[in-house]
Amino acid sequence: MKLKDIIEALGLKVLTAADRLDVEASGGYTSDLLSDVMANSREKNIWITLQTHQNIVAVAKLKDLAAVILVNSRTPEAETMKKAEEEKIPLLGTADPAFIISGKVYNLLGQKE
Repeated sequence: MKLKDIIEALGLKVLTAADRLDVEASGGYTSDLLSDVMANSREKNIWITLQTHQNIVAVAKLKDLAAVILVNSRTPEAETMKKAEEEKIPLLGTADPAFIISGKVYNLLGQKE
């Protein structure tokens, strides 16, 4: 499913890289530990986290993730947004907690192994 369709279905706010929303998402991964995401997420996953620092952009780029959803109405640091724009990583926002948005993403995409 294309990222732009997921954004529309879930009412997500696009924070960065609005020109990169035609990417196909392959599934999702929820974690706040960078090392866990590096070890276990898969290419084109949507990463769900409450982290807002620059390192989330580096991990998303390294793992070739489709996007990062920031939960609980978290606002990324200015440097994070700048880096995400430079690296063309879509940062998305939601007021939902991680548990709720994870369920919504799962219902849209299912679990792909």
